[in-house]
Amino acid sequence: QVQLVESGGGLVQAGGSLRLSCAASGLTFSTYNMAWFRQAPGKEREFVAKISGIGAITNYAESVKGRFTISRDNAKNTAYLQMNSLKPEDTAVYYCAGQPPWKYNNYPRDYSYWGQGTQVTVSS
Repeated sequence: QVQLVESGGGLVQAGGSLRLSCAASGLTFSTYNMAWFRQAPGKEREFVAKISGIGAITNYAESVKGRFTISRDNAKNTAYLQMNSLKPEDTAVYYCAGQPPWKYNNYPRDYSYWGQGTQVTVSS
């Protein structure tokens, strides 16, 4: 059974930093592309960042480029999202997701596995 478990969310002031983690089990982690999405109240789930299986390719939403960094440690079956210079508009539930290696896109429907989400709240 595949499980993705996020951690690291919380309450932070604007300008602060958080590091999210996504621990994976039940899949060959190194072969899966991993991504972070977020969903704010009343809004659709949106793409934040993704990383290829061996970490050679990363992509970011324009809204987070230069502030967020996605990474992975395949030896630990864990993906990370380092979030710096946080803004109130970054407030959302953040989800990690796994995508099979034969795809590489930002469409939630093409991600096979999802975590339960972790809340990030940025106060002004």
